[in-house]
Amino acid sequence: VIVVWVGTNNHGNTAEEVAGGIEAIVRLINTQQPQAKVIVLGLLPRGEKPNPLRQKNAKVNHLLKASLPKLPNVQLLDVDAGFVHSDGTISYHDMFDFLHLTGGGYAKICKPLHELIMQLLEETPEEKRAALA
Repeated sequence: VIVVWVGTNNHGNTAEEVAGGIEAIVRLINTQQPQAKVIVLGLLPRGEKPNPLRQKNAKVNHLLKASLPKLPNVQLLDVDAGFVHSDGTISYHDMFDFLHLTGGGYAKICKPLHELIMQLLEETPEEKRAALA
């Protein structure tokens, strides 16, 4: 299992360019390690309050949701749920500078990531064939 979590620092690029770059990374992994199962973590919201970079990250995630299912052995794990409160703010308890995660913020991401990794590692080729049948 290979986990890819990149893109938030590419704020000088368009959402389409960032999503395309992530897609290119996954294609390279598929070429170099065709047996690997790939998990792409979605980009997190950023900034204490709604802002253009947060909108761009959301657009990247939207583009990835559309494009990644077309590639083999890849799943998008959207981990941004719970970071943005109903008033549109992000808590410093989750991201101390509204970009980098705190220990609690990482815990919100690591739990679903760990569960997905364990699920992928436990799935046998026979189970996969049976699920597709």
